[in-house]
Amino acid sequence: MTSKATSIDIAYRAGVSQSTVSRALRNSPLVNLETRQRIQVIAKELNYKVDKNASNLRMQNSQTIALLICEDPTNDDSMINPFFLSMLGSITRATAQQGYDLLVSFQQLSSDWHADYEDSNKADGIILLGYGDYVDYAHKLDKLIEQSTHFVIWGAEHNNKAVLSIGCDNHQGGFIATEHLLKLGRKQIAFLGDSSSRSPEFRDRYLGHIDALIKVAINEDKQLQYDAINTEASGYEAANELLDKGVAFDAIFTASDLIAIGAIRALKQRGVLVPEQVAVVGYDDIPIASFANPALTTVKQDTRFAGEILVESVLKLIRGQEVSPRLIQTNLVIRHSCGTPTDNN
Repeated sequence: MTSKATSIDIAYRAGVSQSTVSRALRNSPLVNLETRQRIQVIAKELNYKVDKNASNLRMQNSQTIALLICEDPTNDDSMINPFFLSMLGSITRATAQQGYDLLVSFQQLSSDWHADYEDSNKADGIILLGYGDYVDYAHKLDKLIEQSTHFVIWGAEHNNKAVLSIGCDNHQGGFIATEHLLKLGRKQIAFLGDSSSRSPEFRDRYLGHIDALIKVAINEDKQLQYDAINTEASGYEAANELLDKGVAFDAIFTASDLIAIGAIRALKQRGVLVPEQVAVVGYDDIPIASFANPALTTVKQDTRFAGEILVESVLKLIRGQEVSPRLIQTNLVIRHSCGTPTDNN
């Protein structure tokens, strides 16, 4: 070989991709030890030298942020969470205002999304959206940390303090939703949504709900809590299970608007009047909430402000600036599913 060796030459000799060569020469744990050592030996034999200027240019100046929307298909083949679509618009706008491009990719939690993007020079940093099982993808976040990826997640504060999370105050949201129902005179309030640690955002909404009950000396009643994932079909099923059990209730607070819309459909089919007999409050204020019948009272998350904070935070990470987790306050949008709406509709 008379010309200067390149990473393509190494990839050809090793029988791997060029991106694998790049990772191996940086000792990335995403490449197994045997392959790393083989690539490094070949690089030495070819007298390969990394072009630091070119490498820095690739790693630091793509002027692109990757937005990965991670959500495995649900059992009812529903489309992507409508809340994410609102977030997408906000993040796109905020990214453009900062002079960056946005690379959007829909991923399944089971895929190897943690092995791409910043590590292969597609983006300078990553924003992660997704309501999947936090326990199942925790190891992938660990991989991102190992390879020094600049990333921020939308959601509840993570147990791993090295993970930067930005999210709404779900506990506060759950509290104000239940507090409103209590002020309307409702005392037997059911909760539909996963309250386990595997869904920390839903869990925090449930804990806020319970704290609002405790404040007025109403004890937690596990018979009034039914698990539901973030789909209309799951809300429909959970509400039917609640009705079948025969436990008295006069209100339902759900962990999402989709669950609430499914629950209202079940109540109507069973001859239960909303809101006369059962008041319903959702969470997210997705666009369809105001068009539901009756129009849905819901906890609103400020997606515009959230998008700005997510972009601002990941850019601070990219620039080596200090940044901390942040909780954004929620507010209640009152509509007909709880009765006659007030002036803040």
